[in-house]
Amino acid sequence: MESWSKSDPLARPCVRSHSPASRPERPPGRVRCVSVQSAGRREATNIVRKKKKKKKKKKTRTTRTTARNTTPPSVRPTPRLGPGFSAAQVLEQIASSVDREDEEDFCDSEEEDVSEDEDGEEYDPERDADDSALRSCSSSSEEDEEEEGEREGDTAAARERDREPEREDTAAAAAGQARRETLLSKNGKIKWSSAAYLPRAVRHPGPAVTPGPTAYAALRALDIESTFRLFVTPAIERIVVDMTNLQGVRKYGDGWRHMDSVVLRAYLGLLILAGVYRSRGEAAASLWDAESGRTMFRATMPLKVFHKYSRLLRFDDRRLRPARLAADRLAAIREVWDLWEERLPALYNPGSDLTVDEQLVPFRGRCPFRQYIPSKPAKYGIKSWVACDAKSSYAWKMQVYTGKAAGGAPKKNQGARVVLDLTQGLPGSHNVTCDNFFTSYELGQRLLERNLTMVGTVRKNKPELPPALLQSKGRQVSSSRFAFTPTATLVSYLAKRNKNVLLLSTLHTEADVSDRRDRKPALILDYNHNKGGMDNLDKVLSTYSCRRMTARWPLVIFHNILDVSSYNAFVIWREIKPDWMPRKRNKRRVFLEQLGKALVKPLIQRRQRLPRTEAASALVKVLQSAERDAAPPPAREHAAGPDAAGPAAAPLVASKRKRCQLCPPKKDAKTHTACCRCKKYICIGCSHAYCHTCALWAFSRDGTG
Repeated sequence: MESWSKSDPLARPCVRSHSPASRPERPPGRVRCVSVQSAGRREATNIVRKKKKKKKKKKTRTTRTTARNTTPPSVRPTPRLGPGFSAAQVLEQIASSVDREDEEDFCDSEEEDVSEDEDGEEYDPERDADDSALRSCSSSSEEDEEEEGEREGDTAAARERDREPEREDTAAAAAGQARRETLLSKNGKIKWSSAAYLPRAVRHPGPAVTPGPTAYAALRALDIESTFRLFVTPAIERIVVDMTNLQGVRKYGDGWRHMDSVVLRAYLGLLILAGVYRSRGEAAASLWDAESGRTMFRATMPLKVFHKYSRLLRFDDRRLRPARLAADRLAAIREVWDLWEERLPALYNPGSDLTVDEQLVPFRGRCPFRQYIPSKPAKYGIKSWVACDAKSSYAWKMQVYTGKAAGGAPKKNQGARVVLDLTQGLPGSHNVTCDNFFTSYELGQRLLERNLTMVGTVRKNKPELPPALLQSKGRQVSSSRFAFTPTATLVSYLAKRNKNVLLLSTLHTEADVSDRRDRKPALILDYNHNKGGMDNLDKVLSTYSCRRMTARWPLVIFHNILDVSSYNAFVIWREIKPDWMPRKRNKRRVFLEQLGKALVKPLIQRRQRLPRTEAASALVKVLQSAERDAAPPPAREHAAGPDAAGPAAAPLVASKRKRCQLCPPKKDAKTHTACCRCKKYICIGCSHAYCHTCALWAFSRDGTG
């Protein structure tokens, strides 16, 4: 076997070479190569294959032309032969090289001839022209079809855009149905869904009536005092006056000085002024002190009289109370409470949002229904249920909680019962905000029957909650999970790690989340905006409260009536008179101060004896002189009379209190009265009263006339 050198590629035998004897003769001229492929193979060849062959052919030509230019045949290296080769082998190798070069030239000519017609058919220029015309026609028709298709596509797209708003709700509902997951409540009675239902009809954004004072209140609120008396009505005053006089007669007999409505209003005015001066915890003696006390208190009534009224103030007949107390624990003040409570909704129309919560009036005395609430500042006191306007904090309805029933059994669904009672008579299109003591799924459904909605926090032990929303472990902080029924929305918001809060709403219908940093849902933001109505009422009442130290719980409730009435009167007055004290921040304090002074003024003007202190005495004289100046002229002429001795005969009310100068010293009779002529202090037993006509006769009889 012949061996060849592997280092020289030219030394290898050519695969396509032929021996000199078998090499075919080269045809003269240019020879056209005809393909020998079968007819089926030719039909399967497509235009893509032609393009590939053309690209391959051009690449081959470029490569070979470059090789020929760089390495001409004359300078190609001759194959090197190793040692031990014979002359015959050398000649054969030279002949093989020549044959290989001839074959390469033959292949080049073959490839050039194939370019005329690669399939072995003769070249026809007319056929190519027809083919090109056909291709141009087909391409133009294709372009027309494409343009027409684009126009049809634009029209269809426009129709789709027109239909898109109509199908958004349907598509959203379908998508929600596809993603909806059913969550069963703990009691198995309510099926919650993870996706919102179709938008349902919700309440009108505004209330049915105009919020603010009613027409009845606006017509009768002429001044500050008349606005306050819309709540503390003459009927209430009459009950208090009659029951107080009855108790005073039983206590003091004939020595009791009867109370009238003027005295009662003055007493209430002093209580209100004590709250204005922040003297709730101050002793009453300091308010009447001659040096550090308030002038208005000494000018209105003595301290002993104030204490006497505070001890004897009653609101029912004490002897008939046991029969009523068996059925009503609030019997001691029930009649006054009912008359006052029915005035609250009649004078004010609340806004679109109401707040229902509890109020605790501080009291540590003996009371059969005293409550202990550790979360409140006072902890012990009398609890009341309150429904107030979320914006103005106007107390719209109130109920006193009198404790459990006589049997001691706990009341079921007490929170729902309280909300339904406090919203009784409320026109539709209102929303009620309450805390977790009141909120329940059943309450929300019953309020919807009245066209009222509800938003509130929910306790986690409620049986209508799905367990999936109670889980907080593994959740991201500030994340929210929603659950829906056709009439309610439930949200679980993770405010802190492993601590979530649950809220139920019949007002919201979708899973809206705010863009804030904490990502709070809109449901929680609405709850936070309206939940502080009762908290604000507690704050303003405690700022200027008229409560005094007492051991009687009916008086505690009456003091709370005065506080709430004064604040509600301020709300009505502020809305009726929006231009009253504009841009002032102490409006309520000025309102209460003017109210207290207006209530005590009638009693000061009719006072017969002057106080001891000069400031209080001067105040009494100023008010009395102002009343005389304001009286009609005929009344003043009649009061002066034709006789000059009338005023001289009347006893002089001195500003100091001294011992009677006619009584023996052992009797030690103190008096304010002095003789109008000699200026001596005389007591009642040593003096005589005369009218204007008899005064002249008395002086003439004594020889002094």
